[in-house]
Amino acid sequence: MDGRYGNTRRKGIYLLPNLVTTGGLFAGFYSIVAAIDGHFAAAAWAIFAAMLLDGLDGRVARLTSTASEFGKEFDSLADMVSFGLAPAIVVYQWGVERLAEYGAVWGRLGWLAAFLYVAAAAFRLARFNSNAAQDRRFFQGLASPAAAAGVASMIWLATDWEGFDGLPALVAGVTITAVTGLLMMSRFAYVSFKDVNPGRRVRFAQLLLIPLVMIFIALEPPLTIFALFLVYAASGPAAWVWRRRLKRHEAVAP
Repeated sequence: MDGRYGNTRRKGIYLLPNLVTTGGLFAGFYSIVAAIDGHFAAAAWAIFAAMLLDGLDGRVARLTSTASEFGKEFDSLADMVSFGLAPAIVVYQWGVERLAEYGAVWGRLGWLAAFLYVAAAAFRLARFNSNAAQDRRFFQGLASPAAAAGVASMIWLATDWEGFDGLPALVAGVTITAVTGLLMMSRFAYVSFKDVNPGRRVRFAQLLLIPLVMIFIALEPPLTIFALFLVYAASGPAAWVWRRRLKRHEAVAP
């Protein structure tokens, strides 16, 4: 009797992280459906919900000692839907169809940018899964959840900002999507924040930054999240340029 209930408990625990992953997959699917129906703010929120669940499933698996190859592969496929397909389709429904109204060339450039984002997300996830020897402190290329957050916050901001319309705004949105895709495929190093130690001492200024960011998110959520994304996305190329300049300086130093 005890053994039977023990097996049931283990099976239930094994299902728990995969149920969380399924929830993230549903959020990505819902984002696509909401975008097709023209509810772009809801589509953006669904992507953020998928991000939250994506951050939980791995932790649940580790806490319950139920990590598995199946869970890893399932999580990767769910990420492709939520952070690859969903943001691209949201951008397509929001801007690419309207771009076509300004000419066939604009329309083609728009859907090519959306496809570039999808292909880049697939490339980024495949590289992450196949690269076993990687430094936990850094991501190689912009991570797909961060890229999806950038696209989602941009769409959310566009729905809130009445002035964000017309050809210049649509071109800017599609360009940001394409550049985000290129950053995912790049080899720029991005801080992963995986080695953050809550017990480590930090400076007062760093501690003060957290509530300030939370206040700004509460006041202007889409603008703050999009601004944070731009800073993080630019940090990879900026660090690369800084390291190259440092190496040149060391090379010419006597």
